[in-house]
Amino acid sequence: MNFNKLLKKFTQFVESNDGNGLASMFLKDGIYDDYIYGKFKGRVQIASMLGNHFHRDAKNLRWEMHDPVYKDGLGYARYRFSFTTKLEENLGARVAIPGMAFFQFNDELIQYYGESVNGGIAMAQLDLPAEKIKRVFQKWSDRTLNSDTTLFQMLKNK
Repeated sequence: MNFNKLLKKFTQFVESNDGNGLASMFLKDGIYDDYIYGKFKGRVQIASMLGNHFHRDAKNLRWEMHDPVYKDGLGYARYRFSFTTKLEENLGARVAIPGMAFFQFNDELIQYYGESVNGGIAMAQLDLPAEKIKRVFQKWSDRTLNSDTTLFQMLKNK
């Protein structure tokens, strides 16, 4: 597998709002686990995710992947994701977020995509109020406590 080529295609589909193209890279029951919007399971949900979430809330998306590593069906890449928000309370603010992408493959299709991100950076750039930041971090905390076991089991059963 050419992981670099796959990453380029993956990010181009996201940037250009090509949900069907992105979904075609996943298994029929594949999972895209986004740190903001949560899990999207299956090609139909993944295809609709871009227009109904990413591009609804942001424009000028730019996704740069760096230092990719691939071995035995697992891929990792450090990234920088940036966008201009369309959210009314922060309209026009530019946001740049560093993160780590994780891919699990079955043959050459994505079985699971997840990420680790310091979302606090985005919240500071959006100048969110403390109450909202606390609610978001509590949601992420709960999701992390409930999802790490699932991911560990998935990798263990590989």
